[in-house]
Amino acid sequence: MKFTYFIVLIALLASCNSPKKQSLPFLGPKEISETGDTLYHTIAPFSFLSQDSAIITEEYLKGKITIVDFFFTTCPTICPIMTTNMVELQKELKEIEGIQFLSHTVDPETDTPNKLKRYAKRRNANLKNWQFVTGPKEDLYTQGLRSYLVSTQEDALAPGGFLHSSFFALVDENLKLRGVYDGTNDEEIKKLKKDLNTLINEK
Repeated sequence: MKFTYFIVLIALLASCNSPKKQSLPFLGPKEISETGDTLYHTIAPFSFLSQDSAIITEEYLKGKITIVDFFFTTCPTICPIMTTNMVELQKELKEIEGIQFLSHTVDPETDTPNKLKRYAKRRNANLKNWQFVTGPKEDLYTQGLRSYLVSTQEDALAPGGFLHSSFFALVDENLKLRGVYDGTNDEEIKKLKKDLNTLINEK
């Protein structure tokens, strides 16, 4: 009997001392509902046109983890670096189910679906799980600020005429924003991959 109590005691101590399961924070504003539940920031509804001229909405994000960015095809500075890093991420993660990518242009007047598709092919992006989207300029800019908390705008003084964030956003399968990372920085990319693994293990 004493031996049995000893085994139970060891099991209880082990469970108390076992490391807690890691999880990522929820970014953005949050509210408390009337029932006391926490309502976390969620990606706003959207409707954009893909490189294949297909309508892409927030439904694309549901049920999968998505890495998101903003760019434009004629960008002379950070966009080539960002796209290269995204392509490398896509290659590294190709064996993992439920990971996808979404890139928004900030220059829709130039970046038609056909031009986005040519850009994607030229940069070796795999379009099986990566959508490049365009749409009304105001909608794209509002989506960047409202949903992903990144600034995008026209700026005559900026290289290429557009000012936009270099951040990659990490969005979970429930459309919640879970991380932002500088897409031009190697250390930030490493952190994204680490956080992505944490997010996968949250399921």
